[in-house]
Amino acid sequence: MHAMQYELTLPADYDMGIIRGRVARVGHLLDEWDGLGVKAYLLRERGVHGSPVNQYAPFYLWNTVEGMNRFLWGGAFQGLVNDFGRPEVVRWSGLAYEEGGASGSRAAVAVRRRQRIPEGGELAAVMEEAVGETRRLAGADGAMFAAAAVDPHSWELVHFSLWEQDTPKAEGDVFQVLRLSAPERGALPRGRQW
Repeated sequence: MHAMQYELTLPADYDMGIIRGRVARVGHLLDEWDGLGVKAYLLRERGVHGSPVNQYAPFYLWNTVEGMNRFLWGGAFQGLVNDFGRPEVVRWSGLAYEEGGASGSRAAVAVRRRQRIPEGGELAAVMEEAVGETRRLAGADGAMFAAAAVDPHSWELVHFSLWEQDTPKAEGDVFQVLRLSAPERGALPRGRQW
């Protein structure tokens, strides 16, 4: 599994209805994308759920590098680049994925927590702790799924979870979920991924 996200931080007075309309218009295009486990179309609005910014920040869980690369280099991503400029794309290697008890529900919010891995710690222990946190999040009431991934270049962990209610039991940045494309969610590998 590979996790990926880019963020478009928009002006404070930006009409977020433009983003909602864009997702409604083109979101279905990834509903059958080969290699895509999940794409969560995420939005933060200034003042909602404590967000200091307006932001469009889709989060992806990929089953294959080929599917991810075809998305980035094959033209699908170019439409966003044409409209908003080329954002920095962050990618992480998968550590764990777990389905939650609310997996069949409609997603209300997502929570993303990014954290630096401190120097001097034993990496295996840090990764096992991240796997345990994924299990804990997925087991919480209202969780649809939880995932953890790591970027060994910047030594950053990311925890990502999807929730059926507006009051998630996770810490981090809270995003509204506009839409979910999940053509190969069932194929995402469960549990620890190393």
